[in-house]
Amino acid sequence: MKDFMGFTRRNLLIYFKDKLAILFSLLTSIIVFVLYLLFLKGTFVDAFNNTMNGLEDLVSSSDIEMFVNGFLLSGVLGSAMITVPYTCLQTIVKDRESGVDSDICATPLKRWKIILSYFSASSVSSFIITSLILTVGLIVLSLSGDTHLGVVSVLEAYGLMLLGSVSSTALFMLVMLSFRSSSVSTAFFGILSAASGFVIGAYIPLSQFSDGVRSFCNIFPASHITSMIRNVLLSGVSGSIDSSIGGVDNGAFIMAVKDTFNFNASAYGFSFSGVTSVLYVCAIALACVAIMTIVYNKTYRRG
Repeated sequence: MKDFMGFTRRNLLIYFKDKLAILFSLLTSIIVFVLYLLFLKGTFVDAFNNTMNGLEDLVSSSDIEMFVNGFLLSGVLGSAMITVPYTCLQTIVKDRESGVDSDICATPLKRWKIILSYFSASSVSSFIITSLILTVGLIVLSLSGDTHLGVVSVLEAYGLMLLGSVSSTALFMLVMLSFRSSSVSTAFFGILSAASGFVIGAYIPLSQFSDGVRSFCNIFPASHITSMIRNVLLSGVSGSIDSSIGGVDNGAFIMAVKDTFNFNASAYGFSFSGVTSVLYVCAIALACVAIMTIVYNKTYRRG
């Protein structure tokens, strides 16, 4: 077990010692935040207000502001859970390119321990970074108003950080094992960074896309995780808005808002609940872990 822990620690240190790697892994999250401040916030607030249809006097502006800010935070977290584990996993490609992988495979450390060490280091790195973002985000939201979040909801949010980190790492392990050079993995990261914000609905809610595009986006675990985070972070303020309306619309407004802002993932006619999304993400993660272990055993031979 010491050899496994030691190699995992080595992979963690490689990521956290490279400050530029950490910065670039958060680049998409930074872009989401900047776009929100410059353009998206006003657009989302206007869209929210335009759907009220006479309910404007019943809903407080502070709740609307909190809802939109929470939507931003879910997008930032969702994008970070994609780019952070990917950046950490680039160590696999660098080791392969430099020939370090041959030296590692020549040690007594079993190959399944080697691949799980990469996997563990990336999952832990992602969980640490996303948890820090969540903590800062919750503090900022709390300072700006009432988040209407209880202790259970906050703990659920951190649990989703862990699930999202593990599932994204498992999926990207398969991608990373196919790369032969750092230039290819870096080029793919550029594509990933550009597309991830759209895939998880950070820039535009997925409900604005066609059914085919929305279904394709919701194939990916990150979209499910982002929807679940959104559900947790905005459940309190959504309940507050619904209470403010006082049943005048029989809950129709808040249901329409949840549908518009994708509180639950849906794909090819099937609507996921929170439980089914968790089961789906766990199934994908377990399948990827099994496949990556088999692939690594066949690809990396002892020298």
